[in-house]
Amino acid sequence: MDTAIDSGGLRLRGYLARPPATSGGPGLTRHGLVVCHGFPSGPGGAATAARTYPHLADRIAADAGWVVLTFNFRGTGESEGDFSLGGWVADLRAAVDYLLEVTDVDGVWLCGFSTGGSLALCAAGEDERVGGVASFSAPADFDAWAADPKRFAHHARTIGVVRDQAFPRDPAAWARELSDIRPIALIGKVPPRPVLLVHGAEDDDVSVMDARALADAAEGQVELRVLSGAGSRLRHDPRAIAVLLGWLDRQS
Repeated sequence: MDTAIDSGGLRLRGYLARPPATSGGPGLTRHGLVVCHGFPSGPGGAATAARTYPHLADRIAADAGWVVLTFNFRGTGESEGDFSLGGWVADLRAAVDYLLEVTDVDGVWLCGFSTGGSLALCAAGEDERVGGVASFSAPADFDAWAADPKRFAHHARTIGVVRDQAFPRDPAAWARELSDIRPIALIGKVPPRPVLLVHGAEDDDVSVMDARALADAAEGQVELRVLSGAGSRLRHDPRAIAVLLGWLDRQS
């Protein structure tokens, strides 16, 4: 069902999927999963970001028996606001808060793709309420964006994640978040909670070396799966979804 999440006064568009009513009896508690989309691509890409994620949420709910929440980060889809990396971190925290309040949900895990996967690792590292995290095609850091923040800000406007011409009010602080928020510095705080890293061997957008660097930063206390022949769009790779469903099935 469609829903809304409040993130610091911004209204985020969300979608909550539940398992079929026939699975389990009344009063049954279930694990909850927050699924995070990546950074949009292409001109106007913000408008259609995460459009297919409700379908993924429905599939996970049906196949894994979990309650699944997916949502649009600020600046994308029908969510309010403008993109900042710190703002997206706050949005994910708000999504965790929201799902923990849903009736019958007994715990929250995170799953994310690309930028969403990176931020899922960050959120899990900073929030012990998170039971575990699955990350797909995740950059180990955002140094490529931080290297030329003015150029990246222009790109953000071009694709539509920054809509307000006066945003950001503090360009220096906006740019600083691109270098300060570092998945590779936080992943080591997640274990012994479970971590799944999945990456395409032929990913031209994010090198598979990022996945290996993240695994090393966690001292190998992760499950790393490199998919032969796969590129960056693991959301649409049946093998990646099968790996995710298998991992969810092993969570206690």
